[in-house]
Formats: sequence, C-alpha cells, structure tokens
Amino acid sequence: MKKNYFIVNKKGFSLIELMVVVVILSLMVLGLVTFFTGGIRSWITGQGQLQAQRNARQAMDQMVREIREGKNVTSGSDTTITVYIPSLGGNPAYDVTFALSGTTIQRIKNSTSNPLIDNVLKVSGESIFKYYNSSGIEVNPPDSTLSKIHINLKVDVDKDSNPDITLNSDINLRNYGLQ
Repeated sequence: MKKNYFIVNKKGFSLIELMVVVVILSLMVLGLVTFFTGGIRSWITGQGQLQAQRNARQAMDQMVREIREGKNVTSGSDTTITVYIPSLGGNPAYDVTFALSGTTIQRIKNSTSNPLIDNVLKVSGESIFKYYNSSGIEVNPPDSTLSKIHINLKVDVDKDSNPDITLNSDINLRNYGLQ
C-alpha cells in the first residue's frame, strides 16, 4: 500500500517570496539613500552660499566704513576708488584704494594689497563704483563736488558666470567739505 504524506502546515517562505521582499526592500533603501543624499548635497550648497554671502557682506561693510570716514576721493573709476582718510583718534592719515583685480576686490593701503572679496563679476555696462554730487547727478571722474558713492557688487559663488549674490550700498561721505 502506498502512503501519501500531506503536509498541512508549511512553515517558512519560498525562494521567490524572499527574492520579492529583497527587491522591494532594496528599492525602498535606494529611494531613502537618494533622498538623504540630495538633502545633504543641498545643505552643503546652502552652507557654501551662506558663507559666501557673509564674507561679501563683511567686505562691503569694511569698504563702506572706510569710504564713509574719508575726507575726499582722490581718484576713482568704475572699478577703482582711492579715498583719503584723515587722522582720526590718534591714527595717522592714509590713502586706501579698493580696486577690482581680475575677479578680486583688493584693499590697498601703504602699498600693501590684501584681497577683500573673491569672485566679483564686472557685468558689461555696469559700474562697481558710481560717484554723485550733492544734487544726485553722476560725476565721472569724481571731482570736488562729490558727496555720494554707490557700490554695486555682484558675486559669483558657483563660478557659472552668473551673479549669485548682489550687494548695493550708497555712501554719503561723512567728512565731505571739512577743512
């Protein structure tokens, strides 16, 4: 007589079921890794942009502070400005120049040049420095009627030739006209 064995209660999974689960889990993990990688990349890019913006703002603040203290502008163009700073608080008088050299704004004092900000774009048809008299009329080159300077900085953080940060500031010469 032939005996038939029937297993009524199978325990475990078949190979196909395990493969389907592994494929589904792999797709889920791949999606999560892609999501988190994109988030981290975005955060790093944002931090770089924030750092560049902070550096640009600090450079602009330094230029504004020194130019505002100036007695007069001794020379200037659309990419360069030289300001005479009178003796203040026991400090000797000096000339300071801010000049675009390549893509870097340099601060030049006593023949010593220090980079102030990098990746500055000189957009065609736009000036970094503009000079105005007390009536608001542009004077170029600057002359004895000068009372206001406009700075327009465009900074390219990712070096794609498109400005990522634009900073503008108007400066009224604080010591203008003083003898």
